[in-house]
Amino acid sequence: MVQEEVLSKKKYSLDLIIPSYKPDNKFYQLMRRLEKQTIKPDHIFVINTEEEFLDISRIENISNLKVIHIKKEEFDHGGTRNFGATLSNADIILFMTQDAVPADKYLIERMLEPFDNKNVAVAYGRQLANKEAGFIEQYIRTFNYPENDSIKSVKDLDTLGIKTYFCSNVCAAYKREIYNDLGGFVTKTIFNEDMIMASKVIGAGYSIGYAANAKVIHSHKYSYFQQFTRNFDLAVSQRQYKEIFENIKSETEGIRMVKSTAKYLLHKKKIHLIPDLVLQSGFKYLGFKMGYHYEKLPKWLILKFSMNKSFWKNY
Repeated sequence: MVQEEVLSKKKYSLDLIIPSYKPDNKFYQLMRRLEKQTIKPDHIFVINTEEEFLDISRIENISNLKVIHIKKEEFDHGGTRNFGATLSNADIILFMTQDAVPADKYLIERMLEPFDNKNVAVAYGRQLANKEAGFIEQYIRTFNYPENDSIKSVKDLDTLGIKTYFCSNVCAAYKREIYNDLGGFVTKTIFNEDMIMASKVIGAGYSIGYAANAKVIHSHKYSYFQQFTRNFDLAVSQRQYKEIFENIKSETEGIRMVKSTAKYLLHKKKIHLIPDLVLQSGFKYLGFKMGYHYEKLPKWLILKFSMNKSFWKNY
């Protein structure tokens, strides 16, 4: 009976695309958990940067797997994913990062559910903090990835602002035909190709689904300076695509998150963590401000401030 229920839900073919670079144990754990999914991908395409860093012997028994190796200088956040998409003829293409580990066996099954709404062109999953994440990061994950499903459309721009375009290729699925019609991801972008694509989806009149029960374990423990560099790159991407981001509320969402986090810390009697929150928020804000005005900075300083230094070599 359970098996019939699972099979009845597979209304779409689905291919999975995973860019990888120097994969660690999380990647191999991800691959093992894909084998246990109630609905398995029709194909798994791993686009691996630098062949020598991938231990093929640890994944050679994975079903329907194809590994394509590229050189480091060939990698591009949008371009590499677009290349992976050209390998697929499936109804749905699912993108994941190498460090996003399925929380259970229902990930792909749940990722397909938003597409029952005919207007949904993109769906993204819920990210849970890993064990190494600090208390603040754990809360921020719940702030950005709440427990309830939602669907966003152009009608939400006035209320949600930039959050309308929030979508993460850590775990995001796209209707392949619409993805191709919209030209796929932008290429030669430092970062943020998923939100730029989401803005095209919203602009074309489609909706974005959030699948709260499609869960992956994924978080980072960044230092203050790493948070600075990540937000620097985020602002660079928004500045380079200012036609998308310039007239949409952005900073207010960050302020709302800081206030909500501070309130949560007080509620949980974690007052000693508030200085850490202030420092994290300060470095993020400074990084964003510097990145937004990157055109006024000398290149040596840009290279120091940027997390994605390879982007600037050919810029």
